[in-house]
Amino acid sequence: MLNAIIVNEMAYFYPLMALLTLAVGQMVSLWGYGTAYIVPWYMFTVAILASLYGLLWGVLVALVLALLLPSAEIVAGVVLFLSAWLAHGVGESLRRAHRRAKALAKSQRLLAESLKNLSQASSREEILKSLPARLSPLTEQGHLGVWLPVREGFRLLKANVPMKLVQIPASGVIGRAFRQGRPVYIPDVRKEPGYIPDPDIPTRSELALPLLEKGEVVAVLNLESRRLLLPEEVEGLIRLAQAISGELTRLADFWIQRTLTDLGLRLQAFRGMGEVAQGALAYLLQALGLEAGAVWEVQGGRMVPLAYQGPEVLRLPELPYGQGLAWRVYQSGEPFYTSRYLEEEGGAPAHRAQGLSALAALPLPSLGALRTRRVLVLASLAPRSWTRTEREALGLSARFLGLALEGLAEKARHQAVGELFLALGEAQPELEGLYGRLLEAALRWVSGSEVGSLLILQEGHYRYKAVRGYDLVALQKVYFTPEEMLKWYAQGPDRALRGEPRILKGVEAPVAEISYQTAPREVMDSAGRVQEIQANLCLPIPYQGRVLAYLNLDNLHDPQAFGEDSLEAAHFFAPPLAVFLHEADARKRLETAALTDPLTGLLNRRAFERLFQEELSRARRYNHPLSIFILDLTGFKALNDRLGHVQGDRALIQVGRVLQEESREGDKIFRWGGDEFAVLLPHTSRRGAVQVALRYIQAIQAICLEGFSLGVNIGLATYPEDGDDPDTLLSRADTRMYRAKALGISILGEGVAE
Repeated sequence: MLNAIIVNEMAYFYPLMALLTLAVGQMVSLWGYGTAYIVPWYMFTVAILASLYGLLWGVLVALVLALLLPSAEIVAGVVLFLSAWLAHGVGESLRRAHRRAKALAKSQRLLAESLKNLSQASSREEILKSLPARLSPLTEQGHLGVWLPVREGFRLLKANVPMKLVQIPASGVIGRAFRQGRPVYIPDVRKEPGYIPDPDIPTRSELALPLLEKGEVVAVLNLESRRLLLPEEVEGLIRLAQAISGELTRLADFWIQRTLTDLGLRLQAFRGMGEVAQGALAYLLQALGLEAGAVWEVQGGRMVPLAYQGPEVLRLPELPYGQGLAWRVYQSGEPFYTSRYLEEEGGAPAHRAQGLSALAALPLPSLGALRTRRVLVLASLAPRSWTRTEREALGLSARFLGLALEGLAEKARHQAVGELFLALGEAQPELEGLYGRLLEAALRWVSGSEVGSLLILQEGHYRYKAVRGYDLVALQKVYFTPEEMLKWYAQGPDRALRGEPRILKGVEAPVAEISYQTAPREVMDSAGRVQEIQANLCLPIPYQGRVLAYLNLDNLHDPQAFGEDSLEAAHFFAPPLAVFLHEADARKRLETAALTDPLTGLLNRRAFERLFQEELSRARRYNHPLSIFILDLTGFKALNDRLGHVQGDRALIQVGRVLQEESREGDKIFRWGGDEFAVLLPHTSRRGAVQVALRYIQAIQAICLEGFSLGVNIGLATYPEDGDDPDTLLSRADTRMYRAKALGISILGEGVAE
């Protein structure tokens, strides 16, 4: 308001006062008054004009008026000249205020018009491209351009006049304004060593104005003029740049909100984790103008894509541990942005080969996890930078997507485990296959798992029944007492009976040393790979006062792989797994009872028929020998008749015991019926079978009850020499047993008679 008053007064009132005083002086002169009466009025005229228009105008007017005086007096002329000089000094501030007022009025008018139009723009680029044309009235003696930062310096986006320079290095005035984040005004570019001239445009002064979006410089508005810019003009342009920056920030906030809203609306149409990840990826790539991206999920020591979009040459089936910048995000938990992908250490070789230029990798939040479980990666083949607005939008989008995927993962885990147990209950598969399926399900759905093992309680000891990533054959030779398993679990029996999982981190406790306390070092180092284990999650499976099993899930790369989310998922596994293992154990015990002789505890004839078929099939498949014995006791009938059936049963029990004691690992002993027994000897030739039979004979002959001793007749048959089908082999062994009995010899086989 004050500026407007000053302008109006200077534009109308003071010039009128100058004319009025001049007229009065002329009238006084015409009335015949002397110089002394005229000069004061002329002094007013000179003073007013000198204060309004400067010393030159005051001196010229003083000279003219001195000549108009009735009598030329030097003193009167000097007085008029002094009036002009004094008024010029006094009026300088008034003229300065006038210029300032005009400049500010002009910039404010331009600012108001520009802001009115800027509010209608829909994007940052639209605003920036329109600035040179809108601000042309400010550049009557110069030119104006908008410059964007690029990798090599700055690129001209738009100018109000044609320019030869369309790309410049970052060393000039524009670069300084960009780096400092504040306006830079150079009154005389000839004295500026960093000035970069356009050969076709003469320039005296330069003003570089950084344009900020959410506090970050996204462009530089550059004005070059053939004249010095007034301080008022510089101030007005700075205010204009601030207003433009405010509009850019408002538009950026609106874009972020719209991006999140649109993302949420699009994801509502999808249900599964893969669909949601794919939908989010497609939208974000479109919104940011990018070519490729992926949503990676960490599964143990590798990352696998939940979703992928982009050129086929950039697709990777998985990322092994440590390969690719997504693993850096996994380890740090912080987003990572780069505009120089080829210069970054740890980039995926396949992506380097395709010339990937820019990449953004963001962790997707995983509730309760020490590490993120999923990583969003967006990439560009073309050079680009990542603005603060884009980073904020991606950060919010990643959080939104991460929470959505967490909810779907929880739902999928419940559904998958439910379907697994339903299928297992309906199919009632063989236990060995069942254990493997249970372990695989746990490894898939307990976050951080990479390899693992399942130990089942059998006959008072825990034995390895399923593994992934370890040597099952070697580990099956190892078994653990309940006390040893509690030492490994290290949380006490009460917590074990409550089924509470525990986490063991290699950085906090020596996993290998704890393992050596319960198992042989040589086995656990090779078959169990305990030296490689970085983290272990141990889940006891209790049921009705017993721990039926221990589930061990391991990570071989990251000590922080398991978190609260892993414990929650593992705990969810325990109750249904306990019920199922109990039922499976009950089924096995019933099956074992059906296949076991109740007197001796040996397998019965029904078990023999099943296992004989299985062992013969293996012998055929792997081309190894198989021998069978049919044993008939001698002296048993006399013992039974003289001492009674109780002692006869004791004799049979002792025979069964000594046969088990003399048997080798892998041999299977059966009570055939009455006083007859059978033995299966896998991987055993006729010669080896004879050596085993001799030990059996000696052991049985050593049995003596109240003066009665036992003997044995053995019939031997060997695959493939004596046949290649069960009936033939069994018939020959049975026939030879009866011939041995008739001949009064202990063992009879093809070419064998003792």
